Amino acid sequence: MKAKTARFLFGFNDRKGFLLKLVIYTLLLCIGFVYLYQMLYMFITSMKSLADLLDSSVRWIPSVFYTENYQQAFSVMNVRESLLGSFTIALVPTIFQVAVASLVGYGFARFNFPLKKVLFGLMLFSFIIPPQILMMPTYRLFSELGLTGSLNAFWIPAALGQGINSTIFILIFYQFFKQTPKSLYEAAEVDGAGQLVSFFRIAIPMAVPAFIVSFLFSFVWYWNETYLTSLYLTSKSTDFTTILLQLQQFEQNYEAFYPVAENSPNKKNEGIKMAGTFISVLPLLIIYFFLQRYFVESVDRTGITGE
Repeated sequence: MKAKTARFLFGFNDRKGFLLKLVIYTLLLCIGFVYLYQMLYMFITSMKSLADLLDSSVRWIPSVFYTENYQQAFSVMNVRESLLGSFTIALVPTIFQVAVASLVGYGFARFNFPLKKVLFGLMLFSFIIPPQILMMPTYRLFSELGLTGSLNAFWIPAALGQGINSTIFILIFYQFFKQTPKSLYEAAEVDGAGQLVSFFRIAIPMAVPAFIVSFLFSFVWYWNETYLTSLYLTSKSTDFTTILLQLQQFEQNYEAFYPVAENSPNKKNEGIKMAGTFISVLPLLIIYFFLQRYFVESVDRTGITGE
């Protein structure tokens, strides 16, 4: 009996005991709650009416699910146009950035050429420099080249390997291609395949996890970028906008749509603000919901070593 109890509590061989499982699941629940609490609070508050917000007895369950907050936030934030702008400014540079980072990482991992270590070191040094130091010189350069005021300020740097945090993605691909067995490339060369054929037929299929990780991180970083968007685009009085820029201007735009008046039912409150905030993060939540399985698999597979 004691032996069975000990096995149940502490486990045996490769099986985990009840106590270890209890600790693991408790930690996971605590960590999950820390991340989910903000989203739950945001969503529940956005569904509260003004009466529920003023009633201290209403905390987690609204007396009625009030959707008027989302209707007002939807009109104030110009969701259709701003979402299109966010997807445009995030998707296209991300595609360029991932494609170029994979080529650069493959080149550093597979070939030896003069000044390779120097160039690799300069690339790492460029990542160490705080971006705030390079912001103004970059803006002057883009202005002289006529890139500001259009999406070229994001697309062209990404296509040249100078996108947002491109160094991280180059390092991801570099490390992944370094772990790929060299025998695969040598066998392809024996069969008469060139370097481009080896890259597209061998390297890319084996680096799918790295592509997924890089794509998701790059997309999120471009989506969340507001300062550079304001600096490069809206400073030239363009009509381009994104969902996060609309969120920054939410209070100003709300007052323009719904002028403040006494006894007005459209007065700005926390529920309307939370509705606008939830709308801005909802697309990323949907994307991660559909891709999270591939994302987890890609993270697991990036730990597999080659020769």
